Amino acid sequence: MIEIPTGLPAEIVPLSWLIGVWEGTGVIDYTIGDEKVSHEFGQRVSFSNDGLPYLNYSSYAWLLDDKLTPLVTEMGYWRLSRPSVEGDPGPGMLPGADPRPYATTESVETLRNADDGFDIEVSLLHPGGVDELYIGQVKAARIDLATDAVMRSHSAKEYTAATRIYGLVGGHLLWAWDIAALGQDLRTHASARLAKTD
Repeated sequence: MIEIPTGLPAEIVPLSWLIGVWEGTGVIDYTIGDEKVSHEFGQRVSFSNDGLPYLNYSSYAWLLDDKLTPLVTEMGYWRLSRPSVEGDPGPGMLPGADPRPYATTESVETLRNADDGFDIEVSLLHPGGVDELYIGQVKAARIDLATDAVMRSHSAKEYTAATRIYGLVGGHLLWAWDIAALGQDLRTHASARLAKTD
């Protein structure tokens, strides 16, 4: 069952099942040439809303070894994909004009796509110099994403594309992440099962 918190911007409702802190374990299983990289990891993911029409996202993962070695972190924003209008803030610190767009359930419903879901955009930033822009869809309690762009700093490791799938299954957040990196084509990389902690 999906519970929708009260007081959310209407645009966030299709993504509201993600809100909260999730923690659990997963596996890395990636093949680079003839070498297979396999590890178990722990992960803590947070989705929150600060009153604006997007979700704040952060993730921290650690290896499940005897030292609980820190592994990776990422942060970003999740939102419905739609054209910007006068009511939206920006660019920079410029405020939007009133009224705020898509403030009612009825207006958000006009954003449904032909598959009866909602198109979404996800921007993720990694401290190793990689910035990913995903486009995809949320439909009920499932999200499918694929990179539209990957930007890398001159010091970042080679990474060219990715797909991610998220789903709410039996009260758990399950995800799978495929990547094309280090000279490899798009292939299985990692997955996890997380439980809500709050």
